Formats: sequence, structure tokens, C-alpha cells
Amino acid sequence: MTLQKWLEYGWLRSHKSSQKEISDLYKIIDRDLQDAAGNISADWRFGIAYNAALKLCTILLYAEGYRPEKTLQHYRAIQALPLILGSHRERDAKYLDTCRNKRNITEYDYVGGVTEEDVEELIIFWRLTFPKPGVLLHSCYQQK
Repeated sequence: MTLQKWLEYGWLRSHKSSQKEISDLYKIIDRDLQDAAGNISADWRFGIAYNAALKLCTILLYAEGYRPEKTLQHYRAIQALPLILGSHRERDAKYLDTCRNKRNITEYDYVGGVTEEDVEELIIFWRLTFPKPGVLLHSCYQQK
């Protein structure tokens, strides 16, 4: 599967990003990673850390010239990760999709759907997997 096929299926639409848009999204990531370390419930901390990971997936998709259609936006952004960075990122996409499901439970269904360990695991995953997101994005642009 390719992003071009996703576009043909109507799962994505073309998107011309700007340096300002990408910069603004990076600022959201920085804010979210700081806020996720705050003194609030594990549910909210997890949701905020998840949002940082989602924003990076969104940035990568934008850098490729696409944005997800409204239906399943989070899912598409996450599933695009191995299509953009390579099949070695499939486990990362699966983990983030599990996080998406947990976040949905704590956001829409009930309190206490995640633990402090879940929060720390996601933050550590984020920092180890994407220690320098700007370098990652730069390498994506270099491949084009």
C-alpha cells in the first residue's frame, strides 16, 4: 500500500504545508510533552502525551504532501508512519494505535483506563523513538 493509493481511496487529500504550519505543530508537541509531565490525572497525561505522538505523525504526513480525511484522522496519521519511514516502523504504528484505543477509552468511556506506567511508557517510547523529530523530518525531505 502507498500514500498515493490512500489518496485514490479517499482516505487522504493533498495538502501543501508551510514552514509556519510545521513550526506551529512542533510547538504543540513541545507543549504537550511538558504538560504530560504535569501533576494531573494519568488519563489526561496519557491523552496529552498521545497528542504529541499524533502531531509528529501528522507532521510527517504533511511533509509528504497529504492530510487525512476527516474520518479516522488519528488512525490514518498513525498508520502512515511505516509508509513514510519504512516497514521497520510497523511496530511503532501498532503501539501508537494501541495508545489511540486507550486514549479513546479514557476520553469517551470511563475514568482510569490507563495507569501511571502507561503514561511513562508512552513518554519514554516517544523520547526514544523520536529523540530529534526535526532531524527525522529533515531526512524525510532529503529523500524526496
